[in-house]
Amino acid sequence: MDDQTRLELEAAAFRGLVAHLQKRSDVQNIDLMNLAGFCRNCLAKWYKAAANERDVALSMDEAKEVVYGMPYEAYKAKYQEKATTEQLEKFADTSGHAVIEGLD
Repeated sequence: MDDQTRLELEAAAFRGLVAHLQKRSDVQNIDLMNLAGFCRNCLAKWYKAAANERDVALSMDEAKEVVYGMPYEAYKAKYQEKATTEQLEKFADTSGHAVIEGLD
């Protein structure tokens, strides 16, 4: 497989993941973090870090809007529930959270 094809497949997979997460607004970020070690915010941070590496002007708010499909504050108001004590405890006890390098 050539590099361009690989790049196009990776981009398509990212778009598919983002579209799936936008449809699954019932899945809370804290649950994603507790199960997989990353969430929508992590995806936005990776997107922003990639922009930084390429000297592309992109704010964190713009990166979040790409992932959430709307401004982050609007998403939070519409879909985000208050984390339970159990969720917060699991989050604190979970290792293996995503490492995101290359942010401002």
